[in-house]
Parts: sequence; C-alpha cells; structure tokens
Amino acid sequence: MKLIRYGDPGRENIGIQLAGVNYDVSAFGGDYNEEFFENDGLARLEKFVKANAGKLVAVPEGTRLGSPIARPSKILCIGLNYRDHAAETGAAIPKEPIIFMKSTTSLSGPFDDIVIPRNSTKTDWEVEFGVVINKKASYVDKADAFDYVAGYVLHNDVSEREFQLERGGTWDKGKGCDTFAPIGPFLATKDEIADINDVRLWLKVNGKTYQDGTTRDLIFDVPFIISYVSQFMTLLPGDVISTGTPAGVGLGFSPPIYLKPGDVVELGADGLGTSRQVVKAYHS
Repeated sequence: MKLIRYGDPGRENIGIQLAGVNYDVSAFGGDYNEEFFENDGLARLEKFVKANAGKLVAVPEGTRLGSPIARPSKILCIGLNYRDHAAETGAAIPKEPIIFMKSTTSLSGPFDDIVIPRNSTKTDWEVEFGVVINKKASYVDKADAFDYVAGYVLHNDVSEREFQLERGGTWDKGKGCDTFAPIGPFLATKDEIADINDVRLWLKVNGKTYQDGTTRDLIFDVPFIISYVSQFMTLLPGDVISTGTPAGVGLGFSPPIYLKPGDVVELGADGLGTSRQVVKAYHS
C-alpha cells in the first residue's frame, strides 16, 4: 500500500494511493501515528480498503499533501553514510554510524515551501531514503530488523551548513529548522519496494541535476542501522530513520552552492515518488 495524508497543515485526513490516484480513507478513523502502527494499523487498513473496493472517494486533484505520517516521536538521521558524500565534504569514512536528530517541528509536506531560516546564508539540500518503524524496537538483532519496518519514504534532509558546522556543538542546530524535513509524497509499505539495496535517488535544483545516487552505495545498510540505533534508544512506532545522502550536496562544490529564495528543489527515489519544494525567505 501507499499511505498519504492530505489537507491543511495540522488538519490532515488519511488516505491511500491506488494506481496513481489518491483516495480518502478517513472513515477508517484515526491518523497514521504511533497508535496506528502500534495496533496493527497496516493490516487493519488493508482489510478496510479491500472491504471498500470501488467505494472509496478520490481526493480532489491539487489538494495539498502533508507528511504521510503524523508527527513522530523522533526523526533520526545517519550522517556521512555514502562514501562519495563523505569524500566531497572532506570527512573521513565513519567507523560507526553517525547519528543526529531533526526536530519533529521540522516535519513538512512533500510540496510545502522550504523556508530559509533567519540569518541563514548556507541552506543546503540532501535527498534521502527514509525508513518508518512499525513497532517498538530495542536491542534489535540485525537479522530481525525488517520485522520492525512499516515502510519507506522519500526525505529531503534540508541542512543549514553554518548552523551545523560552524556554530559549535552538535549538527542538530543546522538540521531541525522549521520546514527542514519534507517527507513524502507517500509511505510505501515494505512490499512496494522490490530491493531496498538498489534504489536510485536523485535531486535537482532549478532543473539541474545535482544528486544521482543509489542505496547500493550505503556504507551501513538498513538492517544494520536499525539494529545499531536500537542499541542506544528505543524506537517507537512511526519513528523515521533517514539513511544518509549521496554526493552532490551544495556544500560539496567549489565554491559551495546554497539555496536562495525562488529556487525550486525537485527530488525522487525509485518506488517512493517525487516531491517538489519552492524556497522562500523567512518572514516573521
């Protein structure tokens, strides 16, 4: 299945996508949140959809899509997880996964604007393959990791490089600004992706391709990441783990290229659809 959420920010309804058409399933009740995943929501939703085949109402075209999951307890990210990306930033290949967090208030829809933060001059892009957790996970063995996966999402890990790298402390302050986590357009359940180790990811700015990579080049693969992260914290249903970005970020160019108001960012991944964000300046 492909799960969507649609409507005004903070008032999204739930839906599904079938054969490229978005349908409302709000009669199912609830939201795509921790409670949904924790209580076997995917299996129950599948039964609901089958029972209502031919009766579902299509969502009007042009309706805003929100993040396909409601605000999760955590948005976890893995840094420098592609060799080519580590090389372009001048960083050493990590011996263990680098973990950082994006604030949950950075979550936004796949076609919402990216807002450049106040005093920012180095806002950057990062296309990523995201994993959504299906059930509570703690001290997970790598061999069992996929048992804890609900599905996968497209994520733009928008990053402010000065805040991240030049202001001291952790990376988090450059990662969690409002609008810095556009996710979607949909959550694809596990059965939708034939091989997560061969997913192409790409990103364009103003029509020019800057990133074109594949999950074949991950340093740490998805099962390892889930197992590794779960040794340090409990993962809750609906949590997102973003697995890193391939080469081609703005920081990696000489001179660097950063986003400015009016820029258009487009990105996509095999089986996970495409998203598009227009860059806007911050206004109080």
